[in-house]
Amino acid sequence: MCGPGAPSAGSSAAPSSTTASEAAPQASASPAKDGVAILGTAGGAGGGARPCAAYSVTSQETVPFTYVVTFSFLSDSGQALGNVTETVPAVAPGRTVRGTVTASDLPGDAAGGSPRVRVVKVRGVPTAEAPVVGGTCPPSGVRVYADEGDAAMGLRVVGLHLENCGTRPYPLDGYPRVELRDEDRDRVSGVSILQGGAAVATGTGADGPPRSIVLKPGERAYATLVWRNTVASVTNEPVNAPYARVWAKPGAAPVMVTPEFDLGTTGKLGVGPWKKDEAR
Repeated sequence: MCGPGAPSAGSSAAPSSTTASEAAPQASASPAKDGVAILGTAGGAGGGARPCAAYSVTSQETVPFTYVVTFSFLSDSGQALGNVTETVPAVAPGRTVRGTVTASDLPGDAAGGSPRVRVVKVRGVPTAEAPVVGGTCPPSGVRVYADEGDAAMGLRVVGLHLENCGTRPYPLDGYPRVELRDEDRDRVSGVSILQGGAAVATGTGADGPPRSIVLKPGERAYATLVWRNTVASVTNEPVNAPYARVWAKPGAAPVMVTPEFDLGTTGKLGVGPWKKDEAR
């Protein structure tokens, strides 16, 4: 068992929760990063035990936040053995939630002895705007999320996906509205959001004219985001924007996704039109 023994945030049991001021002091295996601390580790010492770590997430936001945390499991020599990503949903303002993350795809003795774990990345969005892939249908009647994308020779292509999980037809006409946000979730300026991807690259799926489509319950659509990470200027700072706030259409509720935009100094993001996902 790892640390204080709280269940994993991804399990069906609810993680333990206290106010930040009530949380008992814990010996952390590493300094806190963006509100996430490693409380203790176990496993990896033979006997088939999987390396695991107990962690805590403390929110200093003013509304409930959903966090996605990437942990790296390390060998005794500091070599990265693998990453594990955990989603910690709906952490209330001023609360601390504890959970356990397990490297289930690593050999039990991969870490040699007591495993070393560090927090690689923390992304947090307001729970009311968190992307939804499955489970209960949101009040909006649609699920909106981004895929992991594809990268080759500096070209980045990420898909936005929308599923009508409601009971009524859902019309779409044109392009999703996209706003880039920095690590503090503030709006990024100086980037041109272009309709279509031809100004960035062709053949990415972001081409073609916008068309009116209607999604029946259970049907899906997608739109393609395309950019390059080229750094071609020594005077302009490269743009790195983890977040995008997305509106499927005018009047729709916004959703915050995390495609990790590394736009270099190109200053351009191409947004393709909504297209019905006929394959699904």
